[in-house]
Amino acid sequence: MAMKTSREGLIEIASHEGIVTSPYKDSVGIWTVGIGHTASAGAPDPAKNRRDYSIDEIMEIFARDIARFENRVNAAFKVKPTQAQFDAAVSFDYNTGGINRAGWLKDFNAGNASAARRAFMRWCKPPQIIPRRQKECDLFFEGRYSSAGKANLYPALNGKVHWAQGRQVDIAALLNGAFPPPAVTRDAPTVKPSSHKSPGETLPAKPKHQWRRLVEIFALIFNILFGKRS
Repeated sequence: MAMKTSREGLIEIASHEGIVTSPYKDSVGIWTVGIGHTASAGAPDPAKNRRDYSIDEIMEIFARDIARFENRVNAAFKVKPTQAQFDAAVSFDYNTGGINRAGWLKDFNAGNASAARRAFMRWCKPPQIIPRRQKECDLFFEGRYSSAGKANLYPALNGKVHWAQGRQVDIAALLNGAFPPPAVTRDAPTVKPSSHKSPGETLPAKPKHQWRRLVEIFALIFNILFGKRS
């Protein structure tokens, strides 16, 4: 069965990307909106739809984008990853689009984890991406998530992000519309053992204290034979 990004993984990616409510040009000049969405991931094209986007719209776009990258990552693994490894790989591909040509994954699929770890950190351009790559590396090889459940939300105007107006938001709560939380399975109620026997089951017989009745009978006979006569 194909793997899906965990809720912790979704929060991790959103915290890396940040949330920008209007289209802007990223560090290499690509028009972007929402949670790192670009036209290469599909509609909408931020360069052509330069308007404000609601949080619900942003989350719906994020859900579609995540599904696309999940398919790519599932196809790229030749060995079954852990959930943390899958989440880290989706985050990596979401950022780079390079899962299919990543040497670190080829090393990992070949069973060479130490070489894979070294190769992972070669994907560090531009330099601003190094902190994110290190967190993804730690998640993949150590299983350590870094997000505290928060992401930064920013406005943008005329293609530029207003960093000074950013604020932290609870990304877990924002995900609920497009990514419903898993249903909580309640523990089954404790059933007390029944005293009724099941079909085919024989319950142990209760002791029949017949000796008391025998004593009473012998006492009666004794009185008749040897008792004081009137």
